[in-house]
Amino acid sequence: MNKYLKLLLSLLLDAMGYVSFVILGIGEFSDIVWAPLSGFIMTKLYKGKQGRIAGVISFVEEAFPFSDVVPTFTLMWIYTYLLKSKKKG
Repeated sequence: MNKYLKLLLSLLLDAMGYVSFVILGIGEFSDIVWAPLSGFIMTKLYKGKQGRIAGVISFVEEAFPFSDVVPTFTLMWIYTYLLKSKKKG
């Protein structure tokens, strides 16, 4: 998958995590469904050990109340394509 397409997808997935703040009434209840789904998607989007670790972090971040503001998918993209690639170079 193209890294910029993955960035767009990461931004959209992070935006989905913010839904619990936007739509009144569903609040943190939506995170019961989104937290495990978020972790699963993270492991499929970013392979290997880093993807599994990010999946756990994504799950925990979404499961804890009021921690949804952390853009986990976008941070993983930054780590994968900006920070990690600098280490190799």
